Amino acid sequence: MKTLLKIIGAILVLAIIYAVIAVLAFSKDYHYEKSVVINAPQEKVWPYVGTLKGYNEWDPFSKADKNIVITYSGNGDKLGDSYHWKGDKNVGEGEQSITELIPNQKMSTKLHFIDPFEGDMKANFIVKPEGSGTRVTWMIDNELTPMMKIMKPLMNFNMDKMFSQGLGDLKKLAE
Repeated sequence: MKTLLKIIGAILVLAIIYAVIAVLAFSKDYHYEKSVVINAPQEKVWPYVGTLKGYNEWDPFSKADKNIVITYSGNGDKLGDSYHWKGDKNVGEGEQSITELIPNQKMSTKLHFIDPFEGDMKANFIVKPEGSGTRVTWMIDNELTPMMKIMKPLMNFNMDKMFSQGLGDLKKLAE
């Protein structure tokens, strides 16, 4: 019994040490990005990346709830256009709006999360020719709270999983 208590105590001490180091050492600025090369010209890829409606065809986050309700403001392809989503506990509620648009090259958006937590995040979608195809880079930027700093390795794992799924679905759609 004493050995078990020592092991549990050691695990707790290590967890506390990790939490303190994470809060002090990890930057509050969070950036994650992933790219894929699609065997199609930019003009064929852009409608899926440069519009909110096109993005929602391959966005893995909204696919987590089959009954999600998405309401668009505008056509989703102009500066200032946005959409509002409301879903189950897996997707929550929020809004995404276009903040910068360079046709066939870049779309920047602001994500505003309402539920289950309040917060903002920026996303960028960059489209560039590469060989006979098109490279699409998906990026997010966020400011981390101390608790989020502790969870950064888990966040990276989840982002990699979701971005890989989304970019894989985009590749299938655009090719």
